[in-house]
Amino acid sequence: MKLFLKVQLPLLLFYAVQMLLVPLLYWLTGERRPLSIVLYGSALSAAVLAVYLGFRYLRHQRLYIKLNDPEAFLDSAFEPLGDAPLPEAFGKLLEAYGRHYRDRLGEEARRVDSHITFMNRWVHQMKTPLSIIQLTADELDDAAADSIREEVDRLRKGLEMVLYTSRLDRFEDDFSIMPVSLRKAVSETVAENRRLFIRRGVKAEIRISEELKVYTDAKWLRFMLAQILTNAVNYSGGSGKTVTAAAFHQGRKVILEIRDEGIGIAPEDLKRVFNPYFTGERGREYRESTGMGLYLVREICKRLGHRVELSSQPGEGTSVRLIFDSGIF
Repeated sequence: MKLFLKVQLPLLLFYAVQMLLVPLLYWLTGERRPLSIVLYGSALSAAVLAVYLGFRYLRHQRLYIKLNDPEAFLDSAFEPLGDAPLPEAFGKLLEAYGRHYRDRLGEEARRVDSHITFMNRWVHQMKTPLSIIQLTADELDDAAADSIREEVDRLRKGLEMVLYTSRLDRFEDDFSIMPVSLRKAVSETVAENRRLFIRRGVKAEIRISEELKVYTDAKWLRFMLAQILTNAVNYSGGSGKTVTAAAFHQGRKVILEIRDEGIGIAPEDLKRVFNPYFTGERGREYRESTGMGLYLVREICKRLGHRVELSSQPGEGTSVRLIFDSGIF
């Protein structure tokens, strides 16, 4: 109603001026009309105006309601607004804009899909030469071969991050929930990264029951574990340290905690460690840091219905907890 009155304000002001001009015209021409007749004419004119405004508001009611609170009607933005000329024309305008932006969104979606397909194919193509380089380096025994293997591991992890980042946009087409053994998932991830543990002189300690299982996607879980374990090893701050993976349950929740004995995270960085591309003060000291690992872990957890929490003390280490809402004991 407020918007309707604002729109009709010029008409109301014009009407008020007109009602003042009528008696003024009588007075200037010297005609003396009874006050009752003047008032009667003004009241009759006002009644006609009120009927007109009421009829116009009823004809445009749905339009004004939506214009007063657009966000409340986003889901029904393209519903008919009435058969009056103005609401009908406005509805056609909205439909035209809707078609235009749907076409634009369709083109953008096709472009993104094409880009994701290209990235996935490119990553898979790069895995073949990396495997050949790895096999060649394994046949050598000198220090140069160790350096090659180290760089190959970095390249493989980088390619995996590219692959999983691209898949994140189509996550609903690429996951399968089933019971997964936490100990097996952690053990396999540690085995896949054994050269990193050996190179850094860091030991892995797994304190997880064989029977403990959670409902999740095994592939995405191993990717998350790889990101967390890689960070734990890289930020251990020297050889002789231990990365511990332990799991326990609280009611129907299962908590997997991965703790390192490393350099920790500065207090001012704790609130931003899950932001994309954020490396922080500690991360800038290590060239392997991309700032994407924990961000991807958080995004994957959201899509799988899990939670991730992090706590850290500088100089004492960092603890990352994956919280699963249900488990099998």
